[in-house]
Amino acid sequence: MERLEWAALMPLLGAHQSIAGGLHLAFERINRVGGESLQIFTANQRQWRAKALSDEEIRLFRVAWQEHGAMPVASHASYLINLATDEPEKAEKSIVAFTEELIRCRQLGINLVVIHPGSHGGRGIEAGLECVTRSLDQVLLRSGVLDSELKILLETTAGQGTSLGSRFEELGFLLANSRFPQHLGVCVDTCHIFAAGYDIRLPEPYAQTMAALTAQIDLAQIHLFHLNDSHKECGSRVDRHAHIGEGRIGLKGFSLLLNDHRFHHLPMILETHKGEDLAEDVENLNRLRGLTR
Repeated sequence: MERLEWAALMPLLGAHQSIAGGLHLAFERINRVGGESLQIFTANQRQWRAKALSDEEIRLFRVAWQEHGAMPVASHASYLINLATDEPEKAEKSIVAFTEELIRCRQLGINLVVIHPGSHGGRGIEAGLECVTRSLDQVLLRSGVLDSELKILLETTAGQGTSLGSRFEELGFLLANSRFPQHLGVCVDTCHIFAAGYDIRLPEPYAQTMAALTAQIDLAQIHLFHLNDSHKECGSRVDRHAHIGEGRIGLKGFSLLLNDHRFHHLPMILETHKGEDLAEDVENLNRLRGLTR
């Protein structure tokens, strides 16, 4: 089935892939598993600073992207970044790191950049959200992307510790209070919202969860889903990804999402564990495709 025909029937299913050996090789990996969308790290997510991309790295990436059908591609920012901190040194370090991420993404042509809102560190949700808002505005100004189509996607979180983003209202606050809302959107992670207490396993709670989501966030602001089952129960506030159908959400919950016509045009990306042969990605994608009606 051709890509456009498939897209008309269901979301663009894909997976996060390694960039080992070169950014452009992520396209070979997603092609091997039959993915229709891709997520990558543009640099080592465990390091604060990355060397600048060479012209050749950028060229190879863009050529590979075109050769593999110009599929949707998202970047996931480093987990080290905390835009909610009020400690001057840590805040500046995070703003610089995220600014450099946006610059790399613009060079590569990536317009979707996922990031966790951050941790307030015990200062309280309101103070943390205000800090994230200021930091996001700074990043957008410094990175020079305001004349582009790039969007920062604030990811829903499980609510571990003092992390922000586990309640839809918190993401709604960030979208509403940014100076540049046209450059912000949301990435919904199924494991995270489930762990945060939003049940999606059966039709009624699924409808309630989506009503709560769209009460705070306009459908047009949702640009991406992460598809992960959950090892932990609903409301556990523990982020532990499981393979599709092997966790507490189960196949029914994913069937409800995949057959929700409101999201048929969106990329939906796996973030589940895999070996070097990527067999788990193939299995998970097959399970997901088997759920569509």
